[in-house]
Amino acid sequence: MSIPRKTRTALLGGLAAAATALVAACGQATLTEIETVSDTVEVQQTEQWLTGYWHNFDNGSTVMPLSEIPSEYNLVAVAFADNHPELDGGITFNLAGNELNGYTEEQFREDIAGIQAEGRKVIISVGGELGHVDVTNPTQARNFADTTRQLMQDYGFDGVDIDLEHGINAEHMSNALRDLSGQVGGDLIITMAPQTIDFQSTSAGYYQLAGNISDILTIVNMQYYNSGSMLGCDNGVYHQGTSDFVAAQACIQLEMGLDPSQVGLGLPAVPSAAGGGHMPTSDIVAALDCLEAGTNCGSFSPDTPYGPIGGVMTWSINWDATNGYAFADTISARLGSGPGDPGPDPTPTPSPTDEPTAPDCDAPAWNSGSVYTQGDSVSHDGSVYTARWWTRGEEPGTTGEWGVWDRVGTC
Repeated sequence: MSIPRKTRTALLGGLAAAATALVAACGQATLTEIETVSDTVEVQQTEQWLTGYWHNFDNGSTVMPLSEIPSEYNLVAVAFADNHPELDGGITFNLAGNELNGYTEEQFREDIAGIQAEGRKVIISVGGELGHVDVTNPTQARNFADTTRQLMQDYGFDGVDIDLEHGINAEHMSNALRDLSGQVGGDLIITMAPQTIDFQSTSAGYYQLAGNISDILTIVNMQYYNSGSMLGCDNGVYHQGTSDFVAAQACIQLEMGLDPSQVGLGLPAVPSAAGGGHMPTSDIVAALDCLEAGTNCGSFSPDTPYGPIGGVMTWSINWDATNGYAFADTISARLGSGPGDPGPDPTPTPSPTDEPTAPDCDAPAWNSGSVYTQGDSVSHDGSVYTARWWTRGEEPGTTGEWGVWDRVGTC
C-alpha cells in the first residue's frame, strides 16, 4: 500500500569556461595548497539533510504553503529575507501573501510550527540572485545578528542560510554569525550556499568564512549549477552537469578540514530551475556513492572515501513540485539507504577543448533591464560578451576577468 506523502516519516536524511587559466592566475593559491581549517569541528547532525528552498514569490514554477512541503525535506530554507528598512546590515521578512494565493502570516507561522513538530527544521535564507545584504563592518555585523535573532524569535526559524551571491566579507560575517550563535546557543542551524567560484581559491570569502566558523557551521550546500567549468581538488578541469564535476569540487571542502557531515551537494530539481548544471538524479546518486564509498565514480575518484556526507540541497521545492517531487523521492531514498551496488556508469565528463569560441556578431545590444542566463550573448561597446550565469543590470566589460561576462571578441 502506498503511504500518503504527508504521513511519511521525515528522512533525516557560476563560472569559468576558462578554468584552466585559474591554475596560472592563482599560482600561489592553487587547490593543492588547501590547509586544514579545524581539528575540532562540532558535528550538529548525525544523519543527512535533504534541504529544499521554498519560494516566497511566484516565479512561474508553482506556489504553495509550507504545509504542502513533502516530509522528505527535513530542512526547509525560506527564500528570502529582505533588507531591514532602518538598520544597516539588518534583515527582515515580508510574506508575499498576494503572490501566494492569499497565504496569511498566521498560516505561515502555524505551518512553520507544524513542520517543526515533525522533527524537521525551517531556516531563513539571506540573499539569492537579487538579494544584497551588506555585512562589511562591525555595525552591520551587529545589526545582522540582532535582526536575525529577532526573526527567529518572531517566526520560530531554527537558523539562517547565507546565500549572498554578490560578494561576502568573511571577517565581519564570521563575527555576525558568532554573535548570533552566542545569542541562540548550540541549537542554531547555520548553512551557506556558495557558488562554485567561491571555493576555487583559499583567499575566497566563502572559503574563509567556512573555515572561520567550522565549529558552529551546520552545512555548506555548494551550488553545482549556473557555473561552467571549474577546478576540482586534484586541479583537474571538470564540467558542470556531471557527477565528476560535483564529486571533484565537493572534495575541496572535504579536504579543507570540514567534517563530512558539513558538506552538501546543491543541484537544481529540474532543468528549468537553473541556467545550466541540471543532472539526472541517477548522476547525483553516483556522486554520493563516489564520495561516500568510492563506488560509481567516473574519471574522478577520491583517494579515500569519506563516509556519509551532510546531504543534498535543491533549488527548489517549488520546482520539484512541477515534476511530482521526483527529486525528493529519489534523493531521500538514497540518503536513507546509503551507497548501493555499483550501477551504470554516470554521465561522462566531456573532454575540455582549447578551441576559441567565435563571437556571435548578430548578438543583440546589452540592455540593463534584461535578464540574461548562462550562454546568452550580447554586444556592448564594440565587443561581444557571453553570460557565465544569470545576471541583470551588470554592465559587460565592468565585471572583471572572473565576473559574469566573458568577453568573446570583437566584430
